[in-house]
Amino acid sequence: MASFNKVILMGNLTRDPELRYTGNNMAVCKFGLAVNRRFKDGATGEWKEEPTFVDVTIFGARAEPFARYHKKGKPAFIEGSLRLDSWEDKNGGGKRSKLYVVADTWEFVGGGREEGGAGGGSYERGGAMRSSDAGGGEWGGGGGGGGGGEPMSPDDTPF
Repeated sequence: MASFNKVILMGNLTRDPELRYTGNNMAVCKFGLAVNRRFKDGATGEWKEEPTFVDVTIFGARAEPFARYHKKGKPAFIEGSLRLDSWEDKNGGGKRSKLYVVADTWEFVGGGREEGGAGGGSYERGGAMRSSDAGGGEWGGGGGGGGGGEPMSPDDTPF
């Protein structure tokens, strides 16, 4: 049977991104994302929010710009997949595991540069990050996936 592993999340960072490098100099950025589920309480009829805290890891060329432009409390939009790591606890605690998201694509959401964001840009695997700020400039590098040449505008956002 075929399988499908795709995660799409939008929330606020719960901590500043932690940027490190592997032995072969690949960037790895780790951070936490809080995603709220809004629902109506059946007993009281009141709207409530329930946060879910998700650990996210970004590898390679997308990791450095994410760490540079994001900080605790700022919103981010993440697309990626789930990954499960398992290991034996060194202190005899048995088998341990952790489920987290590996991001393939991320986008800015929220305010402009004055507020710590950079407009409505995105950064995709192998592609360029585009900004809708007044300069309409590009960051990042590489070909492929970044769009068709025109900068994004806030009107292009589907939500």
